[in-house]
Amino acid sequence: METILSLKNLDKKYGKVHAVNDLSFDIQKGNVYGILGPNGSGKSTTLGIILNVVNRTSGEFSWFDGKLSTHEALKKVGAIIERPNFYPYMTAAQNLSLICRIKGISTEKIDEKLTTVNLFERRNSKFSTFSLGMKQRLAIASALLNDPEILILDEPTNGLDPQGIHEIREIIKKIAANGTTILLASHLLDEVEKVCSHVVVIRKGVKLYSGRVDEMTASKGLFELKVDKDEEKLISLLESHDAILKVTKEQDQIIATLNDEISASEINSLLFKNGLVLSHLVKRKPSLEQQFLDLTKNN
Repeated sequence: METILSLKNLDKKYGKVHAVNDLSFDIQKGNVYGILGPNGSGKSTTLGIILNVVNRTSGEFSWFDGKLSTHEALKKVGAIIERPNFYPYMTAAQNLSLICRIKGISTEKIDEKLTTVNLFERRNSKFSTFSLGMKQRLAIASALLNDPEILILDEPTNGLDPQGIHEIREIIKKIAANGTTILLASHLLDEVEKVCSHVVVIRKGVKLYSGRVDEMTASKGLFELKVDKDEEKLISLLESHDAILKVTKEQDQIIATLNDEISASEINSLLFKNGLVLSHLVKRKPSLEQQFLDLTKNN
């Protein structure tokens, strides 16, 4: 599979601030990647470096298996890394036509791209009349005008209401379904889980995880347990079981994280034989949120 973008030991320092710290990962063609991290984790700086608007301190990155220079590669990239900036008293179509002239590309795709972002019926409306969500969708249309091989979005739903967020996410899925590779930065777990196939988790510029979203959430699961008495005996029995990776206490519940398959009935039967009667037993699959919290808690 073609590697569209490769980062190797990328580093960026602003004085004493280590914004990007030895970051390495690859973006493969045809996938939707999320760079996930809290605000200030280095997501926007990373995008700025690969788009040649921020100078790296050290390390390297290459586009399209290193076959193209960054200058040539960026002609195949569509990106939105700042708030949409259009002329307020020009229409949507006029604004896109101006962008085409600036980029030196044909205007023939304007209607198609407005249709993609559900703005074709508003093509002759002035930008000043658009809601924030519509402005963001027009920005996506502008980034698609050159039929990019990869679309890069920085916090694409930031500041939008629930309806606007839903519309942007559906548009991202539609663009991806047509074969465009997408890289988006987000601090929203929900966004990455619903939209992305792959995720790179970073915190304080350091990569904590890189891989498929479904693999990140594909652990064997966990049990939530409660017992009215003999809690220490319960913890001891769970910790001695081969299928259980770790046991923690959260408020009034015992959490047993699994490293092997075991059913609730098996656990219940084992504990009953040892004189323990559970008042609560639930098996759960960890969410991306739980995995993210586990990753960032100790880093």
